[in-house]
Amino acid sequence: MDDDTQDDAPKQSPKGKGQGQWAARQARQAKRRAAAGDGDAPMPQVRPVASPASYKPRHRRMRTSFVIFVVLPLIAVTVYLFAFAKDQYASNTGFTVRREEGAAAAELVGGISAFIGGGGSSNTDVLYAYIHSQQLVERVQDQVDLRTLYSENWATDPVYSLWPDASIEDLVWFWGRVVIVSYDKNSGLMDVQVRAHTAEMAQRIAQIVVRESESMINALNAQARRDSMANAEQDLEDALARLRTAREDLASFRARTQIVDPQADIEGRMGVINGLQQQLAQALVDYDLLLQSTAETDPRVRQADRRIEVIRQRISEERRNFATQDVTVFDTDYPRLIAQFESLTVNQHFAETTYTAALAALDAARSNAQRQSLYLATYVQPTLAQSAEYPQRYLLTFMAALFLVLGWGSGALIYYSLRDRG
Repeated sequence: MDDDTQDDAPKQSPKGKGQGQWAARQARQAKRRAAAGDGDAPMPQVRPVASPASYKPRHRRMRTSFVIFVVLPLIAVTVYLFAFAKDQYASNTGFTVRREEGAAAAELVGGISAFIGGGGSSNTDVLYAYIHSQQLVERVQDQVDLRTLYSENWATDPVYSLWPDASIEDLVWFWGRVVIVSYDKNSGLMDVQVRAHTAEMAQRIAQIVVRESESMINALNAQARRDSMANAEQDLEDALARLRTAREDLASFRARTQIVDPQADIEGRMGVINGLQQQLAQALVDYDLLLQSTAETDPRVRQADRRIEVIRQRISEERRNFATQDVTVFDTDYPRLIAQFESLTVNQHFAETTYTAALAALDAARSNAQRQSLYLATYVQPTLAQSAEYPQRYLLTFMAALFLVLGWGSGALIYYSLRDRG
């Protein structure tokens, strides 16, 4: 390097040796281009060399936050799961509600038989709610001391234990943690898993759950039978009272009108009119024959003419009386009489049909009351575990690590986003 180049080289910037070297190199290249005669050529721009990475304070803060929010909690969770958490054994059982329904009874009484038997899915919904209810927890508590059972490890394992002075509401809440119910609405199948610190106790609690569920279904059966019998008997009484009223109304009508059957009475009156018409036809024939053999002044002709006139007047009178004249002592004409009689007849027929249906419903209710309409079908008896499945330590550790890392990463991204905006 010549002296001019050395003299003209810029001094090293206090910001770093890299920038000084870059400036000196740019100056030397400019002098060479000037000596070669191409000083007017554009000077290429070269990016400066990045300075080596160095450890910053923000890196230290990120490392510290990772240790605090991820490593330490994960160590605490792992230590608790493997050192303090007690083993839990699971007893599994499965059952569903089945319904026995007779086809003949269903055809006779329609919806009543369905009410007696009940819908399978709806009764399973009731059973599902019953298993989570306080009533079942109290019944199990009467047979097994749940508070003592699940609070014995409270001092060493508070996460998976119940506090000793828990109320019944607290016990119902904890019941939902140790009794896990899976219910498929489409098939109506229900799987129940009971967890306890011993396999025998888990199986015993599961057996109590099955037994109490059967008792609840039997209670539903008894209630359904009582309701169906009471409803059928009440319907029969109502139908009988309606039939009695209809018959009494018809009898009162006949006594009031002094006509047993208006249709028969009408037929009788029509017979009278038909008879008069036949007499009129015969009289007309006799009159014509008489005119052929005698004169019009003959007394017999006048008598025949008089007979024809009388018969015609009687026919007209009968037809007028049939339509308008009162035919009973209570001033009732035939049109209203027939309307009243038909109304009473229809009421009686409907009452008889209702009474017959009520009798069939009562017989069907008695038939259903003699058999078990609903029953609990247990397809998996409570099992006895040989090894502890819970808590799932490795799975819980992995899940804790995953969520802690995700949470820490999300927080770091949010922090840097806010810092860059500021």
